[in-house]
Amino acid sequence: MSKLLLVFFFFFFFFFFFFSLTAVNGDYNVVQFGARGDGKTDSGRAFLSAWQAACSSRKPATVYVPRGSYLIKRIIFEGPCRNARMTMKIDGTLVASTNFAAYGTGNWVLFNKVKGLVVDGGTLDGRGKPLWACKSTAGRNCPQGARSLAFNGAEDVVVRGLKSINSQFFHVAVNLCKNVRFDGIQLSAPDESPNTDGVHVQLSTGVTIFNSVMRTGDDCISLGPGSRNMWIERIACGPGHGISIGSLGQELKEDGVQNVTVKSVVFRGTQNGVRIKSWGRPSTGFVRDVRFMNLVMVNVQNPIIIDQNYCPGNKNCPGQHSGIKISGVTYKNIKGTSATPVAVKFNCSKANPCSRIGLKDVKLSYQNTRAQSSCRFANGSAAGLIDPPSCL
Repeated sequence: MSKLLLVFFFFFFFFFFFFSLTAVNGDYNVVQFGARGDGKTDSGRAFLSAWQAACSSRKPATVYVPRGSYLIKRIIFEGPCRNARMTMKIDGTLVASTNFAAYGTGNWVLFNKVKGLVVDGGTLDGRGKPLWACKSTAGRNCPQGARSLAFNGAEDVVVRGLKSINSQFFHVAVNLCKNVRFDGIQLSAPDESPNTDGVHVQLSTGVTIFNSVMRTGDDCISLGPGSRNMWIERIACGPGHGISIGSLGQELKEDGVQNVTVKSVVFRGTQNGVRIKSWGRPSTGFVRDVRFMNLVMVNVQNPIIIDQNYCPGNKNCPGQHSGIKISGVTYKNIKGTSATPVAVKFNCSKANPCSRIGLKDVKLSYQNTRAQSSCRFANGSAAGLIDPPSCL
């Protein structure tokens, strides 16, 4: 009898512990599906199994990643799910393989067609250093690299408290999505790391980015064709290339960028502050209704810039007039220091001059002296304190 009681209590405590762990740490713990947090064992299959089980639930479900380092190769979390609220709670670190050739071009971690998703916490380590070294060596055939985290065709997504370090290519990419919110994310790669954009958005609407820190080797945030109803606020950017709309005009038929607000951002030691860039070739695209406001520039090379003859490296440039129509762009309460004499540059298209450009309360200096403004084919107005003097 005592032996039976002992067995009973053993199984009772075992199942109590098992289900308690599940209840506290999430509905679907990846470790219970075979993941190992040793940084060496490929845990991709376990992550997918946990996701598929959670996604099949009719009730809101959580995939939980406990502390540890989990090696993940290319992985796709497919939707739509049967429930209206999926959460991925990450207390650990997802690490990519150091064999960058295995990733080629594309995405490392992709959420595809998921609706009602929360990604909470965690770190993604793209281990991009070997690929960056490859790209810096002349004559080597290197792949583009993988985007660390991507959302495709997703809707009603929240990403909060996430860290992404050492991405091979973009840290985060948003494509064909609706209503995606980033809050309190940290993105980091060395300033010499090529093409490590922080967040890149295209063909999406209702993307918001708040309270985040971005140190990259390229744009902190880039908005590509078809980005609409964007709100970016309280960002620390630098090093990096600033916040950019573009590049645009790579295709003849291209969706426009509309209704963008960039507010309360500090740019520190960046190549650009706020930039709109388009290639010098025909295009049906446009940029309109953009507001840049309450910005601080600290030793920024190009604090305010529109460049409609964009051609990095000046190699194989189109040499035509940009078809991108830029209108209704306002710059308000922008202050700080420029690292170059020309702090405000509007280099617009001869065929489609910029229109309705507005400056209000802009004060930018260069080495404790007055900076300069430069305008080509740009029309608009200025109000309030403007220094350097407006060229509009």
